[in-house]
Amino acid sequence: MAETSNVGDLALEQIQADVQQLASDYLSGDACEVFARTRALRDRVFLLLEGHQAPRQSTDLYAAAGYLCALLAWMSSDLGHLAEADAHGRTAWLCAETIGHNTLRAWTASTRSKIAFWDGRYKDAVGWARRGAAVEPAGTVGALLACQEADAWSKLGAVDETQNALRRAQAARDSLHGGDEVGGLFSCSLRRQEQYAAASHLRIGAYEEALAEADGALVRLRAQPVRTYGTEAQASISRAMGLVGLGQPDAVLETLLPVLELRPEKRLDTVVARMRDLTGILAQVPGARGAASVRTRTALLDWCQDSAPRRLALSPGTSVA
Repeated sequence: MAETSNVGDLALEQIQADVQQLASDYLSGDACEVFARTRALRDRVFLLLEGHQAPRQSTDLYAAAGYLCALLAWMSSDLGHLAEADAHGRTAWLCAETIGHNTLRAWTASTRSKIAFWDGRYKDAVGWARRGAAVEPAGTVGALLACQEADAWSKLGAVDETQNALRRAQAARDSLHGGDEVGGLFSCSLRRQEQYAAASHLRIGAYEEALAEADGALVRLRAQPVRTYGTEAQASISRAMGLVGLGQPDAVLETLLPVLELRPEKRLDTVVARMRDLTGILAQVPGARGAASVRTRTALLDWCQDSAPRRLALSPGTSVA
């Protein structure tokens, strides 16, 4: 019995490759379609874990299961299902704890920080970001965790804490060691870091810094052979908010044209939420009742009406479990 296994090394290698592909595909693909593929692979991996395999094979399966659950958690949050996202996040954490996998712990903590942030639990978001950083993981997750901490502090209006966290994000990048074992969504590129920094600076009123960071992120994002539409949309919205903060609201619509062209299935809940925030900000600026300003706000609100979460909700038999 000790020599028998229900999974071979070649199958494990394929599972790991599939996890990497899913994490990459999510950045540019249809969110609901990638979610369905991820869920199917998660079910297969957990079914294999119910059988018998060598300890090292079980470890690889738990790692794959953990990353898949973290992916489902991140995607569930983007699709507006925060309770289900939390459940997936807890399962991912259990997998990481079971095998003592620090990098998986860190990425799961990053995912749970992100969920807490969008659920309005900003202190929890800070706590999860710090918990992930405490394991001193390899790869770029350290930079992302510090960015997420800055994001949460900026929501709380804590200027010094925000700036300190952003400095730690840069220090983590400067002292980077090891690569990202999965990549894709589970990687923090410089352009992703710049987008987080831009959003954080916006909330503490540092509009010039935010605009420069958003512009830098957009240049890098648009130079990629494969466009990561979620990060690019967030950077464009940050740029638009920076322009409003600097007294240039008339430039918002032109800045957002690439975002407004996104198909509904690529309009993630996180992006829609920030677009609504921008619409609220535009309603408060001088000249908000003018025809041009009203047209801009109307265009943004109309865009928000049809989104990936709405498409998912209207699809029969769909689930984020």
